[in-house]
Amino acid sequence: MRSVLAFTIIFKRMIKQAIVIWIILCLSACTNLVFCPDQFRYTCPDKFGLDHEDIFLATADGNQLHGWLLKSSSEKKGTVFFLHGNAQNISAHIHSVYWLPENGYDVFMIDYRGYGQSTGSPSVRGVIDDITTGFTWLTKNVMDQKTPIFLLGQSLGASLGICFAGSNLEAKNQLSGVILDSGFSNFRTIAREKLSQFWLTWPFQYPLSMLLTDKYNPEDFIQHISPVPVLIMHSDEDKVIPSSHGKRLFKLAGTPKCYIQTGDGHINTFRYNAYRNEVLKFMSRFSFKSFSAWKPVPSCYQNSSSFSNISDLQTGSVSC
Repeated sequence: MRSVLAFTIIFKRMIKQAIVIWIILCLSACTNLVFCPDQFRYTCPDKFGLDHEDIFLATADGNQLHGWLLKSSSEKKGTVFFLHGNAQNISAHIHSVYWLPENGYDVFMIDYRGYGQSTGSPSVRGVIDDITTGFTWLTKNVMDQKTPIFLLGQSLGASLGICFAGSNLEAKNQLSGVILDSGFSNFRTIAREKLSQFWLTWPFQYPLSMLLTDKYNPEDFIQHISPVPVLIMHSDEDKVIPSSHGKRLFKLAGTPKCYIQTGDGHINTFRYNAYRNEVLKFMSRFSFKSFSAWKPVPSCYQNSSSFSNISDLQTGSVSC
């Protein structure tokens, strides 16, 4: 009898310990849904034949950020401030923007704290501060007042770029356009969607998602970017962030705005010349700041099989 009782007590302890371990693992999984940095050097600008500078910036809280300034190889048309996704670092994400310098655009891309050569540990608030630090340096040291600046964000970078542009009036006044590829609309929503896909985390999807902040949800900031033009791109084949997020952001965004439904998977957009050209058309059209002069202020929606001419945005005559 005593041995049975002892076994029962030990078994209950084991169950409790197992539950604690699974909760810790689930918490770790929830954190990794937002930030998955690494320090591996995948490639470098030299491999693409790009003229560039290594930039190191100090943050207000004592961290050091690393970035690359990729220089235009033709007559300069503008500057793109690039914000990458939640995994790896800029040496992996350069594949998304290496084609811009040959088309006349400088590109400034930074690694958030904890990514690549940047020090510290990432958090939502901290990374938004890093974006602000990078943009401030860009406008003070590189920006030619005769050429426009555009923000281009992918995945997490798109979502945090929305929060940055929608909450920072000074930055908003310096932007000629915002380009968003495969962003999510709500931190807790995307966490629940990811946690629900794995049977071990499925039971915890709601309580664990509540651990994520709701202070910086992109859906609460995107309407404040207007009247700066917004181009949203999202694939219906995206298995990482469903296109429902991009469509919700488009619905909530102020005008002028355009949605392009792309093909292929998550952040594969700029593998294709057709989508690169749409971005170049967007930046060419909105390379000036007299937004209030547009009559009417339009929006457009395009699927991957039928591209309208983005220049039609000026007159609102887009047929989608």
